[in-house]
Amino acid sequence: MKDSLYAYMKPGLVHFKAYPEVLQGRDYVKTLEKICEDDFWHVVEIGPVKDTRERDKARKLLEVSHMEVAYATQPTVLPQKLNPHHFNATERKRVLNIVKKCVDEAYQLNAGYLRVMSGKDPGPEKREEATKWFLEFMHEICDYTKQNGDMIVTLKIFDHDVDKESLIGPFKDARAVSLPLAEAHDNYGVLSDLSHFPLLREDPADAIPLIKDFFTHFHIGNCVKTKDHFLHGDLQPRFGVPGGDIDTEGLRDYFRVLLEHDLLSPEKRPIVSAEVRPLLAEESSALVIANTKRVMREAWAMV
Repeated sequence: MKDSLYAYMKPGLVHFKAYPEVLQGRDYVKTLEKICEDDFWHVVEIGPVKDTRERDKARKLLEVSHMEVAYATQPTVLPQKLNPHHFNATERKRVLNIVKKCVDEAYQLNAGYLRVMSGKDPGPEKREEATKWFLEFMHEICDYTKQNGDMIVTLKIFDHDVDKESLIGPFKDARAVSLPLAEAHDNYGVLSDLSHFPLLREDPADAIPLIKDFFTHFHIGNCVKTKDHFLHGDLQPRFGVPGGDIDTEGLRDYFRVLLEHDLLSPEKRPIVSAEVRPLLAEESSALVIANTKRVMREAWAMV
């Protein structure tokens, strides 16, 4: 591809994966500043900031740097094992209120996008009921978000039976819940993650067309589907890690699928964020980020 990748997408980086120490409450603003100072990235995806002073510093930093911001609820949802489609109504209400607080914090940080996910898949016998409760949750979150501003709610598709074991899940299920949500809300969309396709045992060429009609963002990254590998699962290793499933050629092919379906274009320029993190002793955040930028540039040049 001769044209700059910036003409077709907005490259982003997931802050709390590139710098995992922030999930332990360390160096939130310091590491965020490193991303904001790197003009390769036009978008940063952030998680919660518990300290209100740190949150205000982060807000001002993001404003000055002219970065677009997405807010991820996963760092809140996953450690607490929150399930928005729990079969207990009291628990569903509790989860809804927690995610609403995430919406409030996202607005405080001037985020334009909110990332949400489904909870654990309960199995085939209870899947229909769980989907009903999940739809109710998503309708309420989209309504609440819309009442407070113009932030877009994006449903992130996770693996179904390997690591996160999420209800959504297979792309056909993502399409099934997206049809009524997109019809009812103009602030709803879907996010697909390249690193989840091997874990879902789905091919982007077959799966992407199922959700292409919805406002869509994308994540890129790597995974290890081999069960006996010590990095097996949804750990977001660097591109090219030994035993990994996705490297430059896989990203090139993903770009080609997205271009074929007009999901990357000068008119749309969706967010394409890298979700990678240092996992091995010889890796640092800086090295993994540099690896990612090289792979993105080379994959785009090969399209």
